[in-house]
Amino acid sequence: MSMMKEFKEFAVKGNVVDMAVGIIIGAAFGKIVSALVSGVIMPPIGVLLGGVDFSDLVFVLKDAVGDAPAVVISYGAFIQTLVDFTIIAFAIFMMVKAINALKKKEEEAPKAPPAPSAEEALLMEIRDLLKSKS
Repeated sequence: MSMMKEFKEFAVKGNVVDMAVGIIIGAAFGKIVSALVSGVIMPPIGVLLGGVDFSDLVFVLKDAVGDAPAVVISYGAFIQTLVDFTIIAFAIFMMVKAINALKKKEEEAPKAPPAPSAEEALLMEIRDLLKSKS
């Protein structure tokens, strides 16, 4: 099999396409959560903590000199990223939990017994005829 045929077979498999769609939706969901955290959640938390803007929280390693910018560790951005991650992880956990609950209900649903085969149906008919004659 040629390399192109192998690649085409790999690329158009359902799992690869599903994974690509999941990654794209996940990236968009991550952006939504980041906007929610930075624009809605962190400002009130900052106000509660005395007007702190988390994006401004830095530890200065070296002050700015002339045109050289200051060297800083931005721990406020790290805190904001941790909050983003926590919200995304919780949302994914809830989705997986809901999907697992649906699967469990599906597995627990009583299933009707399979219909008898033609041979079994014929044997049951013969049995019923014999019962009715005796």
